[in-house]
Amino acid sequence: MDTPVRDVTSDEPIDLRDPYPLFARRREQGGVFRGSVMDWSRTPDSLRPENLYAAVSFEAVNRVLRDGKAFNSTIYDSTIGLFIGPTILAMEGKPHWEHRNLVSAAFKSRSLARWEPEIVRPVVNALIDEFVDDGRADLVGDFTFEFPTRVISRLLGLPAEDLPWFRKRAVELISYAVSYKRAFEASAALKDYFLGQIEKRRCTPTEDIIGDLVRAEIDGDRLSDEAIYSFLRLLLPAGLETTYRSSGNLLYLLLTHPDQFDAVSADHRLIGPAIEEGLRYETPLTTVQRLATEDTEVAGVPIPAGSVIDVCIGSANRDERRWERSEEFDVFRTPVPHISFAAGEHTCMGLHLARMETRVAVECLLSRLRDIQLVTEADPHIHGQPFRSPTALPVTFRKA
Repeated sequence: MDTPVRDVTSDEPIDLRDPYPLFARRREQGGVFRGSVMDWSRTPDSLRPENLYAAVSFEAVNRVLRDGKAFNSTIYDSTIGLFIGPTILAMEGKPHWEHRNLVSAAFKSRSLARWEPEIVRPVVNALIDEFVDDGRADLVGDFTFEFPTRVISRLLGLPAEDLPWFRKRAVELISYAVSYKRAFEASAALKDYFLGQIEKRRCTPTEDIIGDLVRAEIDGDRLSDEAIYSFLRLLLPAGLETTYRSSGNLLYLLLTHPDQFDAVSADHRLIGPAIEEGLRYETPLTTVQRLATEDTEVAGVPIPAGSVIDVCIGSANRDERRWERSEEFDVFRTPVPHISFAAGEHTCMGLHLARMETRVAVECLLSRLRDIQLVTEADPHIHGQPFRSPTALPVTFRKA
């Protein structure tokens, strides 16, 4: 069991290239500490929460994510919620489950089974067609950053000619930390755009996510227009950001572990385990936050009501008490469930879609390219906190 630790109120600088040694040092001190694993250096003191704590062990992170009574997500109303509107991301209890049940209609299993051959695989192969004859590519700019956008736009049923506009607004919204003004403008533009798409589907029903949301009904209740366009805006950071980062992380890890890359290339049954190990070892979103709604205690550490808790999923996924050789990437390890998709009532709704997209992306790359080599002179590496992914993946290859 975790034991109480001293307060750590002077936060160490965050190494954006490799924050994991810091996470490991924090785990050595206990499952929870007073302080943060986030970089608050650019945040005015007036905006920094007075009481900051961080959960870093698997046990502590799992407890905070699953205890919706003591820890909730309403903190997102004052961050990304300002740009996407009210969504299930920040809802709790009955409103959360009511909205979750309604929007889950868009992610039913029969839809996933249809999306793979009809949308995801054709999108991925069309992207590979664009660079397969060149013998070189940047697998971030040319592939991992691009395919989730094209997939989401197809799943939403958006016209192909709208893709450049949609992609630009999506990136502006996702980048709200860079420019609040552009993010607000993108949010307003997307609202108007989606309202038009919603109205079209009320007149002419369609077999896509927007059509499913317009028709969704449970016990006579339907989603309001605001709930629909807010959820659609949530899909942008949820469906684009994490999928492009996790697929890029996995490709980087395989390319920098040649023996494992060769094994996965020779036996595509290893792609599934490789995806799970990639999600564990290089979590695309290492840290989420929760707000303590009452005085409570986690891992022996008292946490007062009103405190903000960094829930460090990236640290939890390398907890040495849960995984042997936790700091090693190993697609052959005995599977132990990670927590990259969160836990409890806010478990990621798109986890099955994300896994399927990544599997198809890797399958298609390995089937169509040979002798893929990372161009190491460019120093490709995974970077960032809390969002992590490679900035570039320059490779050379032969056409299969």
